[in-house]
Amino acid sequence: MSKIIASAAIRGAHSLVGRAQKELNEAIEKFGKGRSVEFPNTGYYLPIIYGMTGMAVKTLGDMEPVIERSKKLLPPHPTDKVWLPYLGWTLDAGMATLFAEEIIEALKYLEQPPYLVASTPDEEHLWLGAADDKIMRERGIEFVDGTAPGFAACIGGSPDAEETVRIARELQEKCLYVFMFHECNKGIRMAEQLKEKNVQMGWETRLVPFSPDISGAVFALGFATRAAMSFGGVNPGDYKRILMYNRHRVFAFVLAMSELVSDEQYATAAGAINYGFPTITTADIPTIYPRGICLYEHVVPNVSFAEIVAKGIEVRGLKVVQAKIDIPISYGPAFEGERIRKEDVYTEMCGSRTGKLSFEFTTIKPTEEITDGQVEVIGPDLNDIKPGDTLPMGIVVEVSGARFQKDFEPILERQIHKFVNGAQGIWHAGQRNINWIRISVQAYEKGFRLNHIGKIIHAKYQETYSSILDRVQVKIYTDEQKVKELLEIAKVSYKERDERIAGLSDEKVDTYYSCGLCQSFAPDHVCIITPERTGLCGAYNWLDGKAAYEIDPYGVNLPVKKGTTIDEKKGQWQGINEFIVKASHGKLERFNAYSMMEDPMTSCGCFECISCILPMTNGIMIVDRDSAMMTPCGMKFSTLAGSVGGGLQSPGFIGHSKLYIASKKFISADGGILRLTWMPKTLKEQLREVLNRRGQEQGVSNFADMIADETVATTEEETLTFIEKAGHPALTMPPMM
Repeated sequence: MSKIIASAAIRGAHSLVGRAQKELNEAIEKFGKGRSVEFPNTGYYLPIIYGMTGMAVKTLGDMEPVIERSKKLLPPHPTDKVWLPYLGWTLDAGMATLFAEEIIEALKYLEQPPYLVASTPDEEHLWLGAADDKIMRERGIEFVDGTAPGFAACIGGSPDAEETVRIARELQEKCLYVFMFHECNKGIRMAEQLKEKNVQMGWETRLVPFSPDISGAVFALGFATRAAMSFGGVNPGDYKRILMYNRHRVFAFVLAMSELVSDEQYATAAGAINYGFPTITTADIPTIYPRGICLYEHVVPNVSFAEIVAKGIEVRGLKVVQAKIDIPISYGPAFEGERIRKEDVYTEMCGSRTGKLSFEFTTIKPTEEITDGQVEVIGPDLNDIKPGDTLPMGIVVEVSGARFQKDFEPILERQIHKFVNGAQGIWHAGQRNINWIRISVQAYEKGFRLNHIGKIIHAKYQETYSSILDRVQVKIYTDEQKVKELLEIAKVSYKERDERIAGLSDEKVDTYYSCGLCQSFAPDHVCIITPERTGLCGAYNWLDGKAAYEIDPYGVNLPVKKGTTIDEKKGQWQGINEFIVKASHGKLERFNAYSMMEDPMTSCGCFECISCILPMTNGIMIVDRDSAMMTPCGMKFSTLAGSVGGGLQSPGFIGHSKLYIASKKFISADGGILRLTWMPKTLKEQLREVLNRRGQEQGVSNFADMIADETVATTEEETLTFIEKAGHPALTMPPMM
């Protein structure tokens, strides 16, 4: 361990703990010890402190023992002659630094915080601050499924703003999240440079400007800490498991782009080393190899700006595999969240907005009728129209393969949205004949043409589905008459698919599919997908699982034979139980697919909704992750999620998708949809039609109007009063408990 670095890190830790003490004293003097403090909309209090110590910081007074604990972690100051440069002391100093920085950042929320409570910066405000739990769970699925292999925490920036933009784009193309904070010694901040160059930032584009201060590093490390508690089921205070979880499951590294490194930066880097996250820097400082603490060397100096991204990926041991697509613009998942403003649009294709027909359609064809890789544009191309003109568009993808089944057509077709959106400067929404595509002026000027849409689809279909596809060709129609003719053919197929899927039920199949996707983050969680119950993240249905198994028989989606029925009403089968015992590493013995009260299915943390019993109402409430309000059970979604996620089996609580609410099997063993007594108004309006239909099927008219929401009830008592007046059926049903 270099004495130079250790000394600087410990000096920095003393400085930041002292700063935190001073700012806390000032805040207590002004507001009093009872003043509440939090990072908004998160159930993990101040997550690093909570995760490492189990101490829930709710008020300013709660911060005082944290400061004292931080002081105990601090080794003697380097000016003290008894000090020795032990690695352990330096790492302790790093952890004390993180506690102090988290307090510093939390105090900023007391008055006019410099941060937006949003996912995207606006023209006036740049910094986003702590990610709330909604973002945490939305983005968690990307870390789980590998579309986001890790994150880079970036300090400072290149003296050349164009070079900084290039670094950001390289990180985006590598599918990484980019967390930005602090400045280099010349006052350069990466986020400010990107804003100057009109680069879109925010969670949607994976370029996240956390904070202008070095203490903003805790937002990145707090995100990692919450991942361990939320997805990994690690209990607060179990610091060893949290650090090991991050070392092995959260692939992150620090890029320090600066000529000099301050004591505070050294101290923060020491904190990151505890997590197993290396620091790659352009500064001329000593190298550190703390073997046994981390997987790789942890301070790598003298790296050029041109090589810094590649070096970070190499040192952290990330495996980033990208298929090169022959298009003139950048490509990667980070561009999926990119917005194209009206003034930047070269052209758009959308039936509802332009009055011209638009659709996309994937269909199976005989192999001899397909030339793999062939892309045709039938009709005018982009260079045949003027900026602002619109076109009709029909995207027809013809595929063949010995293992390809007709049921897989809609699965591949749905992926067109994701695949096309990955191109920088191209925006896609919707599917079937309600699709919408925008192409930016910048993409057109770089040489993007309609045939490149076909090249993207061909490349991604073959990359993703090569085991079931032999040939793929794409025809893009902009001839109005042709689009009209082919749309009618596509509509017939759309209808046939809907009828086929509607006919599927749990009883009509003898095989369900597992989803082990989330086990990379939640090792003991097991998801079983049935025809009438989608994955709890909402991203995978039974047909998706079937197709995924055909694509990769050794992947995360495996067929599970139901076997002997143990309890038909509750949805329990011997074959399913035997599978989950193995898949959960012995942590689970059984679960019931149709009950939330007895041995319910587990959750990882990526769920769209949580259902929770409301005993007084003899029913349940549902809250979705888009809702930040307090609910009648006395907890917000973020707090509820901490009780349900991480592979836990929690009777009375289940995580699930929005689509599952519409299923006839929704908690059918407990009484089904008629148990629903409260839900957020926005979610109720989204599902009004299906709620009324499901209610009508069971003899209850206008069921949605019987369900309380936050406009009429915010407590369980108020919910009971409302449903009594409404004559809610749950009141006359058998007791849930």
